[in-house]
Amino acid sequence: MSNLLKFVGSLALALSAPPVLAQQSTWEYEATVYLFTAETKTSIANSDRKIQSTLSFSDALDNLDVAFMGTFGARKGKWSILADYMYTDLSFGEATPGDAFGELKADVTTQILNGYVAYRIYDDPAAQIDVAGGFRWFSTDSNLTLTPGKEKGRSASVDNDWIDPVIGLRARVPLSDRWTATAFFDYGGFSSDSESWQALITADYALNENWVLRGGYRYISMDHTTNGNDFEFSQSGLILGATYRF
Repeated sequence: MSNLLKFVGSLALALSAPPVLAQQSTWEYEATVYLFTAETKTSIANSDRKIQSTLSFSDALDNLDVAFMGTFGARKGKWSILADYMYTDLSFGEATPGDAFGELKADVTTQILNGYVAYRIYDDPAAQIDVAGGFRWFSTDSNLTLTPGKEKGRSASVDNDWIDPVIGLRARVPLSDRWTATAFFDYGGFSSDSESWQALITADYALNENWVLRGGYRYISMDHTTNGNDFEFSQSGLILGATYRF
């Protein structure tokens, strides 16, 4: 967590003196609260064993203990800043094939904070395109346990956090006076020991000047080696949210 605070502090200092072009308009803000009902896959592997779990989309809400998801954005001229935070706490069990083990029990708590600075490289009534750079902080406390069957039980866990640099691209295409399509993609880590990416596409409906409803699909994937364990995590599914602009 200390590495995250240092990074965010440095980013805030750098943004305290934005380029001259960014001074040509006033700041515009938006805050979003959303629900990401995702299929969640978690895998922990080392030299001795690999244990993996899957929580289906249909069971996601039933097994969700705690969750909070939200974004905050600010834009001035061609420059914008975006922060996206997700916290999920999942506990579930699933059957295992055969009788070697009883069942798989999973307790997976994750936090993901994405922070970006973006610059608009194309601005036209028909489309707007931004390039972005920033970081992704990922924290997990994941425990996977195979209960005993014919074989002894096994378990694997990862309790760690790390930061990946990321680059991204965002495109917005107005479809009508009220409808807009938004697509976002980023990639981070840039190494075999730490790699991550995500894709998001939404259809956005403006209720009025301040309120926007969003619905779409999101996929996020993490692959990180920590303390001799290869940790893989992915979530994919529908996303629904409401945005307030001010």
